[in-house]
Amino acid sequence: MLKVERLDGIKEYIKNNVTVSLDDLVKAFGVSKNTIRRDVNELVKSGEFSKIYGGVSVNRSTIIPFQDRSIQNQSVKQQIAKQAASYVEDGDIIFIDSGTTTIEMFHFMKHKKVTVITNNMDFVIAALPFENLSVFSTGGMLERKTKSLTSIHNKEIIKGYNINKAFLASSGISLKNGVTNSLPVESYLKACVVEKSDEVFLLVDHHKFDKYSLTTYCSLDQIDYLVTDKQPANQYIEFLKQHDIKWMVTGK
Repeated sequence: MLKVERLDGIKEYIKNNVTVSLDDLVKAFGVSKNTIRRDVNELVKSGEFSKIYGGVSVNRSTIIPFQDRSIQNQSVKQQIAKQAASYVEDGDIIFIDSGTTTIEMFHFMKHKKVTVITNNMDFVIAALPFENLSVFSTGGMLERKTKSLTSIHNKEIIKGYNINKAFLASSGISLKNGVTNSLPVESYLKACVVEKSDEVFLLVDHHKFDKYSLTTYCSLDQIDYLVTDKQPANQYIEFLKQHDIKWMVTGK
């Protein structure tokens, strides 16, 4: 592979995963760690990326826009969302997170009679014609790249609600760093939701495993259900069993 091709590939890989380790890049591109270090140093000079301890991260201003992310792995996201939505029952008070997978839940629960608390702008708009859906927005500033509402006052808002099921997204999960997100203000809201919810459902496709972003909003043992598209690696299976976390695999 030519250097220019490798640099383009590394750039795309980092943007898709938001934060990656140097070891991830070595494994993905089959070159030495010294070569990866030189490539990363070159990419950092562009201003699109920042070096972090042991890896590299996308600068906040270059996070992949919601619209671009929404068309990636679309069928997989729909399968995960359909599985998650099957746990929504009439009378539930649920939280729907921002994200390109969680928004797909709307199509599979739009006729159920539920109360929805959400920071997901697309969900709010889609729910307008459905009077069976009682929708409460978290409010705050519009984050255009994720189509979400964020605010430093979200904790005060969330603690007033009694949520029995929360459906959350993540840009990466790992046993070491837990469940992560690239935007700190969004992470603060997600952390508050985890604290207030009776049951926490995490919706992630297999590409999110062994990845991590800028901030951790909860440890992996704080979730109750993991919904994904492929069987997790053995170390994750053992962890899930040890902590009595249920997992559903849509790609079986």
